[in-house]
Amino acid sequence: MKIGVFGAGHLGKIHIKCLKNIENIDIVGFYDSNSEVRKEISNAYGIIAFENAHQLIEKCDAIDIVTPTLSHHQVAMKALKANKHVFIEKPITASLSEAKEILDYSEQNHLKVQIGHVERFNDAFLGAKNFINNPMFIESHRLAGFNPRGTDVSVVLDLMIHDIDIVLHIVDSPIKHISASGVAIVSDTPDIANARIEFENGCTANLTASRISMKNMRRTRIFQKNAYITVDFLEKQTNIMRIRDYTPEDDSDLLPLIIDLGEKRGKKRIFIDTPQKTNINAIEMELRLFIDSIVNNTPCEVSVYDGYKALDVAYQIIDKFIPTTPLV
Repeated sequence: MKIGVFGAGHLGKIHIKCLKNIENIDIVGFYDSNSEVRKEISNAYGIIAFENAHQLIEKCDAIDIVTPTLSHHQVAMKALKANKHVFIEKPITASLSEAKEILDYSEQNHLKVQIGHVERFNDAFLGAKNFINNPMFIESHRLAGFNPRGTDVSVVLDLMIHDIDIVLHIVDSPIKHISASGVAIVSDTPDIANARIEFENGCTANLTASRISMKNMRRTRIFQKNAYITVDFLEKQTNIMRIRDYTPEDDSDLLPLIIDLGEKRGKKRIFIDTPQKTNINAIEMELRLFIDSIVNNTPCEVSVYDGYKALDVAYQIIDKFIPTTPLV
């Protein structure tokens, strides 16, 4: 399969490295608007730098878009109208109307579009996924130090959208209500935000994202009946605490965790599981699955509709913000 990469910045270079590891892939070349970057990447990775975006699209079966968010729609539509399949880094686009155009065009023309919500393939989340069952409270913190890269959009589209996608993926219920607040500290758009998403089935998700933190954190806690799950996306660690009724046989185990809930509710036994990490390269995995969906004509693992839904919720959150000016 012939594939081309659009955007050769920090993340674009990672995508190129991952694509070079995938069998039966021919990286036709890449395009970046910066001529110095084109020269540097071409020399470093031994692939052709195209000076014309249309020429690269025409020579490929699929396009991998790793450009800044504001250009996602333009590049994706050029590729789709040339009958090419498309992988788009998150968020799908900068606006809902742009995302809807990509959604409608790709579905009408039976073209694959996968969105790069990479945390779906994080070791920690993959380890937790089989234990998640009807979560009723979710709390996520995604904190990062300031980096000018990504500040062309709100922290909601830059960081929180990862957790929005995870929440929508594991909660099988329509949204009932959203409340949120966000503050611009050094950027023109909010740098720190909190959102509370209430679902019709009673589940509540509380999401916090900051790009002006003193420490990095990407951690989600999931509470459900008889279980508490922590997913550390940064350290790629998962802990599952499960509770079941106590039985006398439990006393034979070495140092069992037993809690006494009183005469009416009796004793409970706590089990702690720590799934083994598989050391999966999440970006390489999502790109492999995108290619597999084209070859086998199967649904994309993270569909264009998934990307649209996440963006829709992100803008519902942003719409709740009271306009502010940067504090600095």
